[in-house]
Amino acid sequence: MTRMKKYVLAASVAAALVGAPTMAHAIVSAKAPASAAADVQVAAAKASSVRVVAPGERVQAAPKVQLWLTKDGKHWSSPQEADQFRSVTDGNLDMSRPGVGLQGEPIGKDYFLSGIYHGKGDAATVKIKTAKGTVTGTIVRLAGKPGWGAWYATTPLPDMTVPKAKQKHHFVRSITVYDTTGNTIATLTLP
Repeated sequence: MTRMKKYVLAASVAAALVGAPTMAHAIVSAKAPASAAADVQVAAAKASSVRVVAPGERVQAAPKVQLWLTKDGKHWSSPQEADQFRSVTDGNLDMSRPGVGLQGEPIGKDYFLSGIYHGKGDAATVKIKTAKGTVTGTIVRLAGKPGWGAWYATTPLPDMTVPKAKQKHHFVRSITVYDTTGNTIATLTLP
């Protein structure tokens, strides 16, 4: 096994055990190429389904897609449209009860799904049921207890050959955000 592969393997195992993506970056040798450090960070991020970020800190949510949070809401940029925004402060969301939002767009051969969730509890995971199966997404939230956060996931593109008028259901069937004990924080069920 080459020295680089040993570093990457060791960092991946450490990140999976510790669950801290920043720790994986610290383990990579200073002589390792930058791409190896990025690979380790991606592997570490996949080991954890929760990312706590600073306001404005950008997360690589999918190839060519960045997502970031501010105190006002969720921002994201994709190849189709830069600097998109969903507010949590403009009154568009009913923050008095739990809820989950959904935005989706095709990115290459995948479908990028994301949204804002709000409710009580520490979000630990998000499950998205689609016409093709269930996908586990990633939670992104600001430090502290803001009462909301964002989520994202990718899935293969739905079958676009069936006209919408003949489709019986949405491609995304439901989105459920769970807390650390497995209880539901918020859910959205689509017809």
